[in-house]
Amino acid sequence: RRTRRPHRKQWYQRRVRGNPTRTAFEECVAKLEGAKYGHAASSGLAATSLVINMLNAGEHILCCDDVYGGTNRYFNKVVTRFGIDIDMVDPLNLDLFESKLRDNTTLVWLETPTNPTLKICDIAEVVRRVEKRFADKKKPMIVADNTFASPYFQRPLELGATMSLSSVTKYINGHTDVCMGVITTNDEDIAKQLRFLQLAVGPAPSAFDCFLALRGARTLHIRMRQHEANSLTIAKWLENGEKSHHVLKVIHPGLPSHPQHELAKTQMKGFSGMLSFIIDGGIDEATVFLQNLKIFALAESLGGYESLAELPSVMTHASVPAEQRKIIGITDSLIRLSVGIEEPEDLIEDLRNAFNAVYKK
Repeated sequence: RRTRRPHRKQWYQRRVRGNPTRTAFEECVAKLEGAKYGHAASSGLAATSLVINMLNAGEHILCCDDVYGGTNRYFNKVVTRFGIDIDMVDPLNLDLFESKLRDNTTLVWLETPTNPTLKICDIAEVVRRVEKRFADKKKPMIVADNTFASPYFQRPLELGATMSLSSVTKYINGHTDVCMGVITTNDEDIAKQLRFLQLAVGPAPSAFDCFLALRGARTLHIRMRQHEANSLTIAKWLENGEKSHHVLKVIHPGLPSHPQHELAKTQMKGFSGMLSFIIDGGIDEATVFLQNLKIFALAESLGGYESLAELPSVMTHASVPAEQRKIIGITDSLIRLSVGIEEPEDLIEDLRNAFNAVYKK
């Protein structure tokens, strides 16, 4: 029997310091991401807040313009109150993105694929430009939100990112019964800071949540392959099927029509269940469409075994100013799907019936 000593740091003194189940989960996700260190939090936004807590007043964040609505809200309505400047720039315009780097930039925030327009940020190229700009200075931390891809399909650290962050609530857990986040890194100093902040700030997940998330991670590879197969089948049907004349645009990185399709094939080894599409009409047509879905549940979350649908302009991204939504391309008829692992034929039939309800066959 091990003798417990008050000064032993390995001793799990209290929940916020850790527990054996949390350690097992953190080590598991670190291995999935190809990282040395993993740090769990009680939600994806809690993980984001741990990163932000490493910054100081007077510093600057350069962020891609299309991000999770909660990230946008947190950055622009909370973080800016503490003397931190934020620029949100289209990451596809790399020259413009690079031009917004400042001497006091300490954090570059990427999300790829982005939410909900599924842009693909070139992580390696952003890293190259940041390193060139700060060749003789301390380089900013580069965070890649990997939620939409999962570590099964994308490993940002291998592309040069300082940290990879995911909302575990989504694909890593995959069973819609946990709210958690995780950060992985290979940087020992950053890992020490994050470990301290887990204790000092306290956004710790419970041991049971870590147990459930660890259970979910064990089937990640199987689920992601089915998510990918189903979403591609649906994306192709939306683009070329009998209802395609009601669809103005289909956005899925696995489609050759996606503007960053070739980059996606290089940067990722596959695609998740996320896709967006724009239907003919406006918010009224989109509302009727969503009201008539039976298998797809109307919900803001994503990444679980079940299929979900939502209208970002009035749901996940309602807090994003209308003028910013317009620039990004989040229209009132852009529908986001999180395609689950049900039979694809049943899902297509559900979408077909919704189209029939809107456009009366």
